[in-house]
Amino acid sequence: MIKKEVNYFIILLCSAIIFSCATPPSQTDDFDIVRSFENTISHIVKQSKPAIVSLTVEKTSPQPLKNHNSISNASGFIFKKDGFILTNEHVVRKASRITVSLFDGTRYFATLVGRDPNTDIAVIKIHRDEDFPSLSLGDSKNVRIGQLSIAIGDPIGFKQSVTVGIVSGKGRCHHSKSKLFQYHRNYIQTDAWINPGSSGGPLLNIEGEVIGINTLNPGEGASLAINSNLVKTISDKLIADGRIIRGYINAEMQNVHKGIKVKNIILPTNRKKVDLPSNQTLKRNDIIVELDNQKVPSLNRFRLIIADYPIGKQCNLKVLRKNQEVLLNITIDEMPLELVGRSAQIKSESWKTLGLAVRNLENGIQHRYNYLNEHDHGVIVEKIKRFSHAYRAMIPRNALITAINEKQILDTNTLDTYLINNPDLTSITLDIKSHNGTQKVTIPLKNREPRT
Repeated sequence: MIKKEVNYFIILLCSAIIFSCATPPSQTDDFDIVRSFENTISHIVKQSKPAIVSLTVEKTSPQPLKNHNSISNASGFIFKKDGFILTNEHVVRKASRITVSLFDGTRYFATLVGRDPNTDIAVIKIHRDEDFPSLSLGDSKNVRIGQLSIAIGDPIGFKQSVTVGIVSGKGRCHHSKSKLFQYHRNYIQTDAWINPGSSGGPLLNIEGEVIGINTLNPGEGASLAINSNLVKTISDKLIADGRIIRGYINAEMQNVHKGIKVKNIILPTNRKKVDLPSNQTLKRNDIIVELDNQKVPSLNRFRLIIADYPIGKQCNLKVLRKNQEVLLNITIDEMPLELVGRSAQIKSESWKTLGLAVRNLENGIQHRYNYLNEHDHGVIVEKIKRFSHAYRAMIPRNALITAINEKQILDTNTLDTYLINNPDLTSITLDIKSHNGTQKVTIPLKNREPRT
């Protein structure tokens, strides 16, 4: 009986506590909570807007007969006081002019610092004597699902529009239908709505830090923003180098239980299978289990690690080959053009005469090539025409051409001009640097097409 009375007492006591906790606050308390929330959002928006910019992007028609420009509008934000602006790569792609409008109405023409189609991140820059207002990039690792998110941009032409929601998910994937090498799990999902024109604007947290660049609206109430940590990594590289140079291993691979399985080897067009010793090349059905003495991660993480390696550097791989452990020294190649959204210049004299598509070696980018130094100059070989003179001479892709017949090569124009001005040459000698070292390569020019 006593036990039952004690139980009844406990039940009554708990009910009283629950009832007391469930008693609604006064109307005044409700208003104070809502007013505090409103003030917080308004304060963040007010302090952020001066650093958020509107972009007007002009693009020249690729068809000369049409002779007209297309104009589009988008968003961006200043993230460094000296005028560096972040936006989406797809916003500035093929832009002939970019006009930046600040919150105070002032306008500037922007220069393109660098763009990266693989992550859809671009950096542009405006100039003035005094500092610009700027936003700071937060740490997206600290983003929590359910936290508040604030998107600001110019959706559908409505300048400086604000939408508020929560972070609905982290590490989201979205794959466009293209051949581009794509990063995985780099999007923050939010229900803060974005529309065309919002692209490139910031996604903010409650402290006013940028946690992402608003990029996509797949529909169904979901918007996607590129996470701020990836944004910081890519923007730093674009400011330093103007482009992203990614390392690559030329093989088709897949995740398996033991590691990463090699499905197929993709050899350069001018390399024979016998070129490399067996300890310097992967083989079909190899299973990679270690990378530089560390257990191999997932395939996607593996590719991202390799992408950061300098071109020409050797990495150490431990593979299982017919159930036997084999140690390999693999030379890192540069990621192919189609995977990084670039096309080779095949309307040049060097392509016509030698079968070489080349690009300028920009100042400062030398550190991305293991075999170059800051004093090197010349042009980088991007593509080699099959069965051409350069193909038969076994010139490697990514080689640096520094001279032609002892004449210095400073840029692509220097090379093309020399070939045009010397139409009767029967052979040429190129000075090149590659992962094979420095060498002179003589290329016979038999059957060269006469210029008309």
